[in-house]
Formats: sequence, C-alpha cells, structure tokens
Amino acid sequence: MFGAVVVAVLSTVFLSTPVRATDGKDLLFPAGPVSYLQENNPGGPWSIHLIRVDRHHTNYFFTTTLGGEKRIGRATVPDQVKGIPAEKGKPVAAINADFFHINLHHWGDPRDLQIRDGEVISAPSGNSCLWFDASGSPYSTNVYSEFQVQFPDGSSIPFDLNENRWWDECILFTSVNGSSTRTLGGREIELGPVPGQPWLPLCPSREMKVKVLRVRESGNTLLTADSLVLSMGSRLASQVPKLKPGDEITISTATRPDLTGVTTAIGGGPKLVTAGKVWKWKNPRQARHPRTAIGWNRDFIFLVVVEGEQKSSVGMTFPELAAYMHGLGCEEALNFDGGGSSALWYRGKTMIQARQNDERLVANALVLCERPLQEGSGGMEKPKGGEKR
Repeated sequence: MFGAVVVAVLSTVFLSTPVRATDGKDLLFPAGPVSYLQENNPGGPWSIHLIRVDRHHTNYFFTTTLGGEKRIGRATVPDQVKGIPAEKGKPVAAINADFFHINLHHWGDPRDLQIRDGEVISAPSGNSCLWFDASGSPYSTNVYSEFQVQFPDGSSIPFDLNENRWWDECILFTSVNGSSTRTLGGREIELGPVPGQPWLPLCPSREMKVKVLRVRESGNTLLTADSLVLSMGSRLASQVPKLKPGDEITISTATRPDLTGVTTAIGGGPKLVTAGKVWKWKNPRQARHPRTAIGWNRDFIFLVVVEGEQKSSVGMTFPELAAYMHGLGCEEALNFDGGGSSALWYRGKTMIQARQNDERLVANALVLCERPLQEGSGGMEKPKGGEKR
C-alpha cells in the first residue's frame, strides 16, 4: 500500500488524451490506517472519492456481499453492508463490485466469479477478477472456469453455478440461489455427501465425490441450506448418462489460475493497470461515465469512485481512469461496474451515489472490515514479498 502522501495532481487535455499524473501538489490523506478524501479536479471537471487503506495494518480485511444477503438478489450498497454479521467484523468502507444479469428467474446474478467466506457463489466466466490470498494480499487477472461433473462411466460435462439455465446447459445449484432452482423442465439430480469426502460449502478449486439421492424429470427443485442440485436442460439431459439413486459422481470446481484456499474474490474488468503499466486501448476515444475501481501497490489499496453525468463531474473514460489509478501509484488496478451502479459507503455514510436520487440496487459489494486486534499482535505487519503477478 502507499505511504502517507501520494503525488497525484492531474492535468487534462482533450477527450481523446488520457489524464496524466504530474509532480506537483500532493493529495493529502487524513492520518490513519483507513482514510477518505474527496478530490475536486477542474480538469474534467471531476469529483473523485477515494478510500486509502494502509496494508501494513493487518487487522483489516475484505469480504464480499450479496444483494439478497444470503441469496442472489439486488440491494443498495449500504443495505448490503448492514447484512454483515457483527461477529464477522466492523464494516469500514464499501464499493459496488461486479456487473450483473437481470432476468425473470435470477434477479441480480453476478456476471463473474464471486467467493464469500470461502464459498463459491458464482462461477468465473473468463473476465478479470480480484481475489485475496490467505495473507490478505490482492491479485487480479482473468479467471477461467474448469468446473465439471464426471459421471460413473468416466464421461464429463462442464457446469455453471447458480444462474439461469437453458435447455442445453448444466447448472449446479446451492441454497445461495434461493428457495428453489427456479427452472422449467429438464432433469434435476439431488445430491448428498459421501462419507469421508468434502461437502458444503462449495469451495473453489476442489474435487469432491457426491451421491445421487433423487432424480427428477422436472424443474424447480426445492433448495435448503444443505442442498446441492445438478440441473440439466432437456436437450443436454438426453445426451448424458442416466443416473439413479446411489450412484456416485465427481464435482470439480477447478479454475485457472488455481484459487485453492481463496476466501474472498469478486469479478470485474477491464484491467486498468498491470505490473505498473497502464493498459492500452485500441479506441481511447470513449464515452465518459461514473466509474468504480480498485487499485494497489506494496503499501496501499485504493477504492475509487468517480462521479459522472453532472456539470461538476463528467465521469471518465477507461483510459482516463487507468491513468488516474496509475497516477496514484497503483501497480495494479481493476475496474468494477460503473454508471448508475457506482457507489461508495464510508463509516456509516453514503459518500457518493453515481446519479442524484438514484440509489441503484446492485448484485454485490466489496467491503473493507476491521477485525478486533489479537492480543499481542500490535496490528502492524509488513506485507510479504512476491505479491505481484
């Protein structure tokens, strides 16, 4: 993470030229391990809200939330923060996170990977994602799903997780989906644990053998906290081996890269800064919109929200946002959902909602929490080396 002062005065030229960081005045953040700053920059003009997190303080951690608290859904960022159990930690700051789908049966399905408290909620779809390792160090790259189910005869098919199912698809459902699979027709296989094998919650990059409990030639199977249901559309169901109660199949949640042990991850994209270099766009002449992003270096993590669609703040293009994150000193930076979804919450107050009087319902949020200091820890520790990918 960063030092106490970040050099980042921005000068702006024409719309087609990204904003550049220059040496000059300093952005002076308030003292403390977590601090908030609003920058009003006449170059855009822009109103930019920043949270700076000192990575040397190990009593802070990131988690993700769901719009339906324990289920897929949509809610404002402040309402999602309220759903974090007190025993988990004290929420300090939050931003909106991944893009999401809206359809009749899955109102607020995250577009990409989401892992919360070690449980895989949504499968990766190949876009850029953010995750944290066991020491709390952030990483970001494209994450690809290798989720598959293997049948007793050795054949296998890929599956997705907790999302709308079509006639030629296979979807694995957990209770995160809601009270039922919310599917029409097809074949649904209710699964149970095998003694000595892993079971729920569904963890990333894990292989587990499960037992067939029931096979239903219909949809909308009920879900409970201990449910695991494999659902196949009618076309796919006619092409795979038929199963019967007592059969054992193997479920794999493998990913590229391997996310074994990861407890927090969220989708986003595109990448803005990689290995200290600003990402290059073929078409830098883009529309300006409200933006949400996260960036980091060895000393600091930054949460950034840019207001837009106002006279006082016109929003940014991706090249402008990438240049801004690079100007903060970020070695890595990732864009999240923007437009009307952009929101930032800090210490009990909504600091920014992208559009006035438009507190959008979003699928998930990335939340910074404070855990109680462990006796004798001192709360300070230098981040470990080798954290860049």
